[in-house]
Amino acid sequence: MAREKLKLCVFGSFNAGKSSLITALDPSSRHVEADCDGESTTVALDFGRVQVGEQQVYLFGTPGQDRFEFARKILSRGMDGAIIVVDSTTAPDDMMRELYAWLKGTGLPVVFMLNKCDLPGSRPSLYADAIGDASVHLISARTGENVHEALASFVKGIVRC
Repeated sequence: MAREKLKLCVFGSFNAGKSSLITALDPSSRHVEADCDGESTTVALDFGRVQVGEQQVYLFGTPGQDRFEFARKILSRGMDGAIIVVDSTTAPDDMMRELYAWLKGTGLPVVFMLNKCDLPGSRPSLYADAIGDASVHLISARTGENVHEALASFVKGIVRC
């Protein structure tokens, strides 16, 4: 699948690290945020661009709150693949399960990036049953650990299809 550009959407629950992942991949990325309990949270989208080998990749981060499902549906139109970011310090939640079921049903490539693996409470094994044989990468969006390698691996798999 030789494409000039790839559109990848980044999904996940509130506070999983979607915006941090996009920022780690593209420090000049853009974010549409609002204040939420003294912190910022994505309310529309995050947008980043990164070059992976010869491939230009556009990253669209979706909001993680249930009420923004409409935004996730709009942003996902025309996507070439999906990244599900999860907080590996917490157990799988309903949103992650619902996102995975929906994305799996699209037939598009899906990858899990288990974030916050640098933290002492990280328990990636909690996700084994929930994600089965899906592609998985352990990352830390905060430190940038393994984010470029994980994205490159995912993109290489999409381009080969």
